[in-house]
Formats: sequence, C-alpha cells, structure tokens
Amino acid sequence: MENNPDAKLLRIFIGESDKLGQQPLYETIVFEAKKQGLSGATVTRGIMGFGPNSKVHSTKLFEISSDLPLVIEIVDTEEKIRAFTLIVEQLFEQTKSGGLITLEKAEVIRYKSGKQ
Repeated sequence: MENNPDAKLLRIFIGESDKLGQQPLYETIVFEAKKQGLSGATVTRGIMGFGPNSKVHSTKLFEISSDLPLVIEIVDTEEKIRAFTLIVEQLFEQTKSGGLITLEKAEVIRYKSGKQ
C-alpha cells in the first residue's frame, strides 16, 4: 500500500477463547487477511474489557481469565477492507462468536518495510 490519505482502519474485537475448530479465531483472521493481500494486521491483547454480555474479563490475579479481549487492526484501502469485512462476518457466523467490527478513516503517512 502506498501513502494514502483515504485509507480505512478496520478494528475487530473478539475474545481470546474464540476458535474456528482448533485454531484461535484471531489466527484465522490474520492468515485470511494475508491471503486476501491486505497490507498487514496486528493483534493486541487487552488486559481488561467487557462486551454485550457485560461480563468483565481481566488479568487480575484473583480472577485470571482465559478469555481476554483481543483487537485485530488492519489498515488498507476502503475497497479491500470492505471486502474483507464480509469474510470476517462469515467467520463470526461459522464460529458462533460474538464480536464487534468497526471501520474508521485512517491516513497512511508511511508504509515501508525495514532493512532486510
């Protein structure tokens, strides 16, 4: 992807325990993003959060959760992101997982790989 003032930022919020078969859902999403030719993906693990069921998931020692919140972020062109969103929705249906998908404007200022 080149510098792009009209890029989009896709954020996918899921739980760490969400799986497609034996594979974590976040891995499935990242590998699918690579397969679709998106510019890159980052998965961030949250230390605390809650979703529609209002159950708080936390890394506190007293209540170590095995379902911490994860956020997958992907920046690319609107066309590629919108097409990929349909794939993510299908994955949510297959896994019967809850989640949240958001889309917002992003300006790509620099996108280059480091020295190899």
